[in-house]
Amino acid sequence: MIGSRSAVAETLREPEAVIQSTSDPLARLYYRFYHRTMVGGKHLCVVVKVRQDDAFVVTAYLTDRAKKGIVLWPIEL
Repeated sequence: MIGSRSAVAETLREPEAVIQSTSDPLARLYYRFYHRTMVGGKHLCVVVKVRQDDAFVVTAYLTDRAKKGIVLWPIEL
Protein backbone atom coordinates (compact mmCIF):
# COMPACT_ATOMS: atom_id res chain seq x y z
CA MET A 1 0.00 0.00 0.00
CA ILE A 2 3.05 2.24 -0.29
CA GLY A 3 2.04 5.42 -2.09
CA SER A 4 -1.67 4.95 -1.34
CA ARG A 5 -2.02 7.41 1.52
CA SER A 6 -4.31 9.75 -0.44
CA ALA A 7 -6.55 6.83 -1.54
CA VAL A 8 -6.80 5.64 2.08
CA ALA A 9 -7.76 9.16 3.19
CA GLU A 10 -10.33 9.46 0.37
CA THR A 11 -11.83 6.08 1.28
CA LEU A 12 -12.28 7.21 4.89
CA ARG A 13 -13.76 10.58 3.84
CA GLU A 14 -16.02 9.28 1.07
CA PRO A 15 -16.60 5.53 1.40
CA GLU A 16 -18.95 3.70 -0.94
CA ALA A 17 -19.80 1.29 1.90
CA VAL A 18 -19.03 0.78 5.59
CA ILE A 19 -19.45 -2.71 7.02
CA GLN A 20 -19.16 -3.91 10.62
CA SER A 21 -16.84 -6.90 10.82
CA THR A 22 -18.39 -10.26 11.70
CA SER A 23 -15.23 -11.34 13.55
CA ASP A 24 -14.69 -8.12 15.53
CA PRO A 25 -17.71 -5.92 16.35
CA LEU A 26 -15.39 -2.98 17.01
CA ALA A 27 -13.90 -3.11 13.49
CA ARG A 28 -15.39 -1.11 10.63
CA LEU A 29 -14.47 -1.91 7.01
CA TYR A 30 -14.50 1.17 4.75
CA TYR A 31 -14.70 0.36 1.02
CA ARG A 32 -14.18 2.38 -2.14
CA PHE A 33 -13.63 1.05 -5.68
CA TYR A 34 -10.63 2.22 -7.71
CA HIS A 35 -10.50 1.43 -11.42
CA ARG A 36 -6.73 1.85 -11.67
CA THR A 37 -4.61 0.18 -9.05
CA MET A 38 -1.30 -1.62 -9.41
CA VAL A 39 -3.31 -4.85 -9.93
CA GLY A 40 -6.30 -3.55 -11.93
CA GLY A 41 -9.74 -2.50 -10.72
CA LYS A 42 -10.09 -3.31 -7.02
CA HIS A 43 -11.87 -2.22 -3.87
CA LEU A 44 -9.70 -0.54 -1.29
CA CYS A 45 -10.65 -1.71 2.21
CA VAL A 46 -9.53 0.38 5.17
CA VAL A 47 -10.05 -1.37 8.51
CA VAL A 48 -10.75 0.99 11.41
CA LYS A 49 -11.01 -0.09 15.04
CA VAL A 50 -13.61 2.03 16.85
CA ARG A 51 -13.57 2.31 20.62
CA GLN A 52 -15.59 4.54 22.91
CA ASP A 53 -12.89 7.23 23.12
CA ASP A 54 -10.67 6.41 20.13
CA ALA A 55 -10.55 5.18 16.55
CA PHE A 56 -7.52 4.15 14.50
CA VAL A 57 -6.62 2.51 11.20
CA VAL A 58 -5.55 -1.10 11.66
CA THR A 59 -4.70 -1.94 8.04
CA ALA A 60 -5.65 -1.31 4.42
CA TYR A 61 -5.69 -3.72 1.49
CA LEU A 62 -7.02 -4.24 -2.04
CA THR A 63 -9.72 -6.84 -2.64
CA ASP A 64 -12.09 -8.09 -5.34
CA ARG A 65 -15.21 -7.77 -3.16
CA ALA A 66 -16.47 -6.57 0.18
CA LYS A 67 -16.62 -8.97 3.10
CA LYS A 68 -19.92 -10.02 4.62
CA GLY A 69 -21.11 -8.20 7.71
CA ILE A 70 -23.61 -5.67 8.95
CA VAL A 71 -23.92 -2.82 6.44
CA LEU A 72 -23.66 0.44 8.40
CA TRP A 73 -23.58 2.75 5.39
CA PRO A 74 -25.25 3.40 3.07
CA ILE A 75 -28.40 2.60 4.97
CA GLU A 76 -31.08 1.23 2.67
CA LEU A 77 -34.63 2.10 3.67
